[in-house]
Amino acid sequence: MIKRYSYDPVIGTGATVREIEISVGEPLPFTLTDDGVFVYEMDGDTRVYGLGETVRGMNKRGWIYESFCSDEPFHTEDKRSLYGAHNFVLIDGEQRFGAFFDTPGRITFDIGYTDSSVMTVTPDDTQSPRLELYIITGDSLRDIVRQFRSLIGRSYTPPKWAFGYGQSRWGYVNQEDIIRCADSYRDAGIPIDMIYLDIDYMDSFKDFTVSPERFPDLKGLAAEMKRRGIRLIPIIDAAVKREEGFDVYDEGHERGYFCKDKDGGDFVVGVWPGMSVLPDFFDPEVRRWFGMKYKTLTDMGIEGFWNDMNEPALFYSEKGLDNAFKEIKDYEGKQLGALNFFGARDVFNRLANSDSDYGSFYHSSPEGRFIHRDVHNLYGSLMTRSAYEALKELRPDTEPMLFSRASYIGAHRYGGIWTGDNHSWWSHILLSMQQMPALNMCGFLFSGSDIGGFNGCCTRDLLIRWLSFAVFTPLMRNHAAAGTRSQEAFAFGDTEVFRHIITLRYRLLPYIYSEFVKAVESDDMYFRPLRFDYEDDEIAATVEDQLMVGDALMIAPVYTQNAVARHVYLPEKMIQYRMSGGEISTEELNKGWHYISVPLGDVVFFAKREITFADPVMNTSELAFN
Repeated sequence: MIKRYSYDPVIGTGATVREIEISVGEPLPFTLTDDGVFVYEMDGDTRVYGLGETVRGMNKRGWIYESFCSDEPFHTEDKRSLYGAHNFVLIDGEQRFGAFFDTPGRITFDIGYTDSSVMTVTPDDTQSPRLELYIITGDSLRDIVRQFRSLIGRSYTPPKWAFGYGQSRWGYVNQEDIIRCADSYRDAGIPIDMIYLDIDYMDSFKDFTVSPERFPDLKGLAAEMKRRGIRLIPIIDAAVKREEGFDVYDEGHERGYFCKDKDGGDFVVGVWPGMSVLPDFFDPEVRRWFGMKYKTLTDMGIEGFWNDMNEPALFYSEKGLDNAFKEIKDYEGKQLGALNFFGARDVFNRLANSDSDYGSFYHSSPEGRFIHRDVHNLYGSLMTRSAYEALKELRPDTEPMLFSRASYIGAHRYGGIWTGDNHSWWSHILLSMQQMPALNMCGFLFSGSDIGGFNGCCTRDLLIRWLSFAVFTPLMRNHAAAGTRSQEAFAFGDTEVFRHIITLRYRLLPYIYSEFVKAVESDDMYFRPLRFDYEDDEIAATVEDQLMVGDALMIAPVYTQNAVARHVYLPEKMIQYRMSGGEISTEELNKGWHYISVPLGDVVFFAKREITFADPVMNTSELAFN
């Protein structure tokens, strides 16, 4: 059952696809104050799941989260916001219900942080909360999720080839780098379906351009790669370079398509191209205009994209930069001690993604004019919608491959997401594992993390263990930042172990794809905590480092350095599958705790029934699966 409580929303978020009548005068298991604050008394055993892309464990109790899409590259336990805003929680206690706080602005979830027994959810502006609250009850945890997912609409399904393995790097600076990458995978016998193009392919970091010097024949390169069974997937950033003579800027400026400052001029920000402007995706006309610009690349044979920097990420605003240069002059000629040195340093550090800038530009929508800060969480989602709707129009007979960094619930109907600029840290394998089911609850099934870590330098053993988990994630992409050590699967000398693990992914694709589609069509979760399948098992309820994958599999990846075994809890009798040296063996194990040997390079997982494996292939074009 779904109940709706409305607090004068001034703009529709597009998150829901069903109309639910407003509930009044009914008893509730929580308190709703007149200004839209939600207060719930938790008992000692209450668990709180959800919130999509956030830090910490599957059970969110004990921390405070701010739902505000943030360009945050350090995903440490003290962070309150990451790239997505996914305002759904599932309370599993004496009362059991889901709660979706549908609001486009900042909202804070204090889940036992201030008071360990109290959950408080507070909209940013309690004088005008602009909130729709949906309360969902059901027969089970999965039933509640299914009802919520039916409320927000069917999840995006990418083309089959998008389930293959992809290689990315910020630093493939020319066509030769792409060819060298493809050749190296082929020579090592490692399967691959995609190579990603980061901002290096662009001309001066301008959207919908290609560097004529470094990528003189992108169309020919795309055709050659596709002949090999490899798609090229370029990045598109949210900001447009402010440059007269650049057709995208000239058109948008002339038609008034960019976000405005309070005086009605284009709001100017600094991002990768330098001084730039932001398309106003809240205007349907702008969405279609920007989306149709993808045709420049689809005409070159491109079939998939990843959207980035769309929180939106701002290095600085033009006004903020001017003020910073004025402020820093106050330090000139002075002897800097401990305190004023840090003050001088922070003059420029605090420019990025400042709340002041987010409060300084405006959107125009059919529902009115809004200051960005009040509708911030929708920006990246509307960019994804812009791209998806245009790509479906440009290529109506095919589904585009599309995923984004920033997102809000509702964007799951238009594309997937990846979890952003993580690090080459062992803890980020576990973080990725714990984010996946929370993202699934919110409709984002086509998801994954940057395998090996984006920031920092990956080690051979870390990449092996991360791949051993990512074999099961629908989006399987290895990605690294410029200046870091190479972390391609062929970059560590002996490639045999990497070939075996990535080949296993392709051998499992019939299962992975069918279970993914089944989860989409039944509004279910592809990844689930054990608690969701074994509600009467109190031990399963405490396990936070194992996942159910589809209807039959359970995984328990290794995520600690130098570990060669780990404890695994089996909630029922299962078949242990072990891939070692490319060979697959099985063993039946009884319900209960087991200490499982997992030498580096082995992939161990568990199944409730026998699994059928496909034959080894080099890419999805050689694989038949439904």
